[in-house]
Amino acid sequence: MTSSKTIQARLPSGYGPQTTAREVLRSRRLDDVTAVVTGGYAGVGLETTRALVEAGATVVVPARTPDKARAAIAGLPRVAVEPLDLAVPASVAEFSARFLGTDRALHILINNAGIMAAPFARDARGFESQLGTNHLGHFELTLRLWPALLRAGNARVVALSSRGHARASVDLEDPNFDRRPYDKWMAYGQSKTANVLFAVALDARGQDHGVRAFAVHPGAVATDLMRSMSEDEQRAAIARAREIGPMKTTEQGAATSVWCATSEQLAGKGGVYCEDVDIAQPVLADSPSATGVRPWAIDPDLAERLWTKSEVWTGVRFAA
Repeated sequence: MTSSKTIQARLPSGYGPQTTAREVLRSRRLDDVTAVVTGGYAGVGLETTRALVEAGATVVVPARTPDKARAAIAGLPRVAVEPLDLAVPASVAEFSARFLGTDRALHILINNAGIMAAPFARDARGFESQLGTNHLGHFELTLRLWPALLRAGNARVVALSSRGHARASVDLEDPNFDRRPYDKWMAYGQSKTANVLFAVALDARGQDHGVRAFAVHPGAVATDLMRSMSEDEQRAAIARAREIGPMKTTEQGAATSVWCATSEQLAGKGGVYCEDVDIAQPVLADSPSATGVRPWAIDPDLAERLWTKSEVWTGVRFAA
């Protein structure tokens, strides 16, 4: 693996928290681009799909509930819905095989789908559901779609993380809370840190092959991601977010994902955590700031250890 590394520091990009996905793209055309956006039929994912399609891209939306997805994207051109349940390895393998069977190049993969603050449950692999869905499902999906990413010659992978990564690192010795009390927010934080570490390790492997990876915090957006929370919990979470700063619209929430997937400002860059349509600043572990990336999330040694574990846990290995 190459040792070239993008500096985790603001560019600055000239954009900010209120920038929308359409403003990022402006008049840019993506007519020959194929994208896969998991969960691209609701919330930030739907706005991501809309922005890409309006710029001319063809988008595949893998969905756990295909009928719901088709209703949401009705009327959008060049969007296809395919069944996919990230918590079920067989479903990931079947979707990937169908996509590879088309012989299409994959220029953009946005791992957008996820769950948050879910009650304790296990996925089909036996893993805690938030780590299983948010990280391991997307890990397996990306590795299985690798031939299509290589075919593009210049591809980008975007992993949706969150400022929730500040809640916890990844416990490689007890990822499933077998020996510690389950805390749904710690589990969420662990999965979001895993998303950033995945981007760090994938970028190290992909950059020599023209595949770059980024992790994204979309911002505080009230979406269906909060579906596992009670109404009281949702109200409290929104109130806390507003104390920190303005909530974002879904159009603003999609901006950083679209920027990382398409911007020429990021040519030759990768392996960084981004927020507010720019590369984020690194902050100390105990920083009270709502912005910035904590050190454990961009630790290259931890990223490699998690990658090795993830290959074992999923049974899917990276083949350059």
